[in-house]
Parts: sequence; structure tokens; C-alpha cells
Amino acid sequence: MISLVDQTNLFTSIAKRLDKKITIYAIGGTALMFLGLKANSLDIDLIFTNDKDRQAFKKAAESLGYGEMDAKVVYGDRSNKPILIKLDDARIDLFLLKVITSTFSKQMQKRSEDTIRQFNDNLIIKIADIHDLIIMKAVTGREKDELDILNIINNSKINWDLIINEAENQVNLGSERAILELRTTFENLTNKNKVVIPEYVLDKLWNLLNKQIDKNAKK
Repeated sequence: MISLVDQTNLFTSIAKRLDKKITIYAIGGTALMFLGLKANSLDIDLIFTNDKDRQAFKKAAESLGYGEMDAKVVYGDRSNKPILIKLDDARIDLFLLKVITSTFSKQMQKRSEDTIRQFNDNLIIKIADIHDLIIMKAVTGREKDELDILNIINNSKINWDLIINEAENQVNLGSERAILELRTTFENLTNKNKVVIPEYVLDKLWNLLNKQIDKNAKK
């Protein structure tokens, strides 16, 4: 497990070893720790917008003793696998714009500018917005991500229309299952009496899903 202190110390150490300034995005448990919504995480999840910055970060981490590991061990044959680097029990997942089926869209990048952390002079980390974390976690099908979504909803003011609009945007960017998985996740949480999702949200997602099915049928 990685704590917020571990995460902060690691980023500070890597920042000292970077030979240029880079900007990256924190997602997953990494973002939730920065936002005070989680105490620890199994790994550190980061998104890069270009491979040069990703390689620079990887090089700096390797100077601390981190070594690359086979991404198939964690992600199997899924597409858009990240570069994985590991030291002892700490693992860092370095994604390039796409997180398996999700695309870290321009809109997601812009929303991340509301919360920024800087480490030394060379490392700027922008924290993914809570709404986008919900969308990215909804497509994994993992129970721990469902629990994270529940935690976000219970401790945040949610703009449901923003989530619906981004889910539709994800479909347009190629994530065909974004709306389906989001609605399924919300329905699961409701059926388990974990949280109350507004009925209009489920209805809108259902209508968007039907439109998507009709559109695909006409192709």
C-alpha cells in the first residue's frame, strides 16, 4: 500500500531527478489521495500527454531504483496498457492519454487544472476531477473501483449532467461501452442500497444507450 506521505515523498524525489519541466495528470487512487478521499492506494496512476515526458519520468524513477515490469502481468492482453515500473511494493502505472478503454479527453484535462500540485521546479501534477474519476472507474468492473465511486458520491457535490455529457463524449472518442458501464455501475450501487442515483440520470443514460444502439445498427 502507498500512503499520501509515501506518494508525496516519491514525487519529490523524482522531481529532483528530472532534467526538464513536465506536466502530468493524477488519476485513480493517486488523485483520490490528493483530494483527501482515500488514505492509501495499491499503486500510483499517472497520465502523460506525450511519450517524451513519460520517458523522462521513467528515467528519473529508474535512477531511484525502479525497474520496468511486464504490463501483461497486471493488464493481460488489454489494449492501451501503461508502462509499469516497480520498486519493492510500490508500483507506478504510466498511461499515455488512454486508460485502457477510457480517453483522457481535452475536457478532462481542462477540469484537472482546478487542482494542481508542484514538486520542486520540474514536476507539475494536475489532479483529475472527481466526475472524471467516476467515469474512468465505472468501466473497470472491479469492486474496489465501485467502492471508490461510492466514496466520491457520498463525500462530494456531484454535477450529474457533467458526468452524462462526458460519458457521451467518451463514446464519440471510441469508448463504445462508456455509457453502458456507467449506467450499470450506477444501477448496481442503487440496487445494493449503497447510494441514491437520481432517476433522471439513469433515464438519460438509458436514452443515450438506445440512441447509440440505433446508430450502430444503421452503420
